[in-house]
Amino acid sequence: MSQLIRSVLDSIFASQAWNSIFRHGIPRDRRTRVMAVMSNLFLHLHPVAVRKSGIRLSFTWCMGGLTFFLFLAEAITGVLLMFYYRPVPEYAFSDIIALRSHVTLGVLREIHRWGAHAMIIAIWLHMMRVFLTGSYKPPREFNWGVGVILLVVTMLLSFTGYLLPWDQLAIWAITVGSNMGKATPFFGMQGPFTDMVMLPGGVPLVTTKSDAAYILLAGTSVGENALMRFYVLHCIALPLAAATLIAVHFWRIRKDGGISGPL
Repeated sequence: MSQLIRSVLDSIFASQAWNSIFRHGIPRDRRTRVMAVMSNLFLHLHPVAVRKSGIRLSFTWCMGGLTFFLFLAEAITGVLLMFYYRPVPEYAFSDIIALRSHVTLGVLREIHRWGAHAMIIAIWLHMMRVFLTGSYKPPREFNWGVGVILLVVTMLLSFTGYLLPWDQLAIWAITVGSNMGKATPFFGMQGPFTDMVMLPGGVPLVTTKSDAAYILLAGTSVGENALMRFYVLHCIALPLAAATLIAVHFWRIRKDGGISGPL
């Protein structure tokens, strides 16, 4: 029986279909390891060789990898939550109540909620580690800029997701947050330098229906339009932006020689 199994496996491993997918055998030396990494869709994002000192847990804190893992967890649970949540005022709050108590016994929603908190903490710790170890210095300054934008996108994901429960805390928190947008320089009605932004003919570009707060809420107050806009931003626009920037971030780490080593 064992001989039959071995012959079947050998025929599979020697087949054209197997060799078209797995172009190299099990890595047994440096050459085969390099070939396996370079020919793999996911592994080729990482450098072939890294310094041991640069991957010590005491140096990296593993915060970058943990942030990416939490992003994946948020994406997966978020897609599953979309099957049960309706972004309209009539149903949004009741759907959240159902997700907290009945749907998967509330576990799915809590994983998404606490994963979001953990992701905010992890990305701040990651940025702090990169700063304290000087990993933002040349030639990595471009990737530092990408990381800062990712931090902003992550904060916006948290901000837009805050409104979706559609309870009193969410509505008034977003009201306060959007009112802060009115003080945006150049683009907020109550912000500085707004009167300097003019259309031809002296017509002001920024009005009560075109400033930063109005664009954010799709109106002058938190209502149905704001809920739909925040839902689209939270579930589609911002995750796509984050995924694109994460891919650039990983690619740039590889091009810069892998994780930076200790100073």
